[in-house]
Amino acid sequence: MDPVFLVGFAVLGAFVGFSAGLLGIGGGMILVPFLNFLLPKLGVPPLIAVHAAIATAMATIVFTSLSSMRAHHAHGAIRWDIVRLMVPGLLIGGLLSGGAVFAYINGLVLAIIFAAFVVYSALKMFRNTPPPAANTLPKPWVVTAFGGVVGFVSGLLGAGGGFLSVPFMVRANIPMPKAIATSAALGFFIAVANGIGYIWSGAQYTSADLKMIGYIYWPALLILTALSMLTAPFGAKLAHRLPVKTLKRIFASMLLVLAIQMLIETIRVHVG
Repeated sequence: MDPVFLVGFAVLGAFVGFSAGLLGIGGGMILVPFLNFLLPKLGVPPLIAVHAAIATAMATIVFTSLSSMRAHHAHGAIRWDIVRLMVPGLLIGGLLSGGAVFAYINGLVLAIIFAAFVVYSALKMFRNTPPPAANTLPKPWVVTAFGGVVGFVSGLLGAGGGFLSVPFMVRANIPMPKAIATSAALGFFIAVANGIGYIWSGAQYTSADLKMIGYIYWPALLILTALSMLTAPFGAKLAHRLPVKTLKRIFASMLLVLAIQMLIETIRVHVG
């Protein structure tokens, strides 16, 4: 790999990890637009650049969520009863999304879905209003079914599912720290299921020349994971010292710009 790209991925990974630790957001929203721009320059076919960007971003979550899950478990913050209920749905939804539907969706459509997700997330950052609480969790089968929705939707976005699972748990009167911790554990299973799916559905692109395993560009995965896991703790420490609400709004504005740029680039590739 060209040293320029090596340094670029290292800087991107460090920034993603730091931002995730500081603001408590998923790295996929940052990674996907940048990867969509960088991967075609490294030999990834432009028509599957969005697929590769989403799959590679999701693959990083396997490792980052595992690290986060261990830390949260050590503090006794994970609601494993909820995890057990949701995992069957997460696995089915993730495998269906990453292993089947993902490959059949046009890159431009994926980019539009991703842009809509970023707009939704950015608006939530601007408003910063917690969801209304209910009394208890729904019936077990409802929780499992909701897990299927989370696993499926996350697979189309390269996201860890926290944007759906955290509000769901908070509405059920789960304290926010426990909801976030539980979401980290759920993110691991979402990423594993979808990761397997991406490898299966993108098997035709597995190649030493392309440096891809399915839709996953593995050199970027290794660098991004290493650097993001290294810098995330520093961001988490600063979260208690900096004006996080203001930073979230600035960050949301940046995400909107990135999503628009990604959409324009994808339209250029697919429409001309």
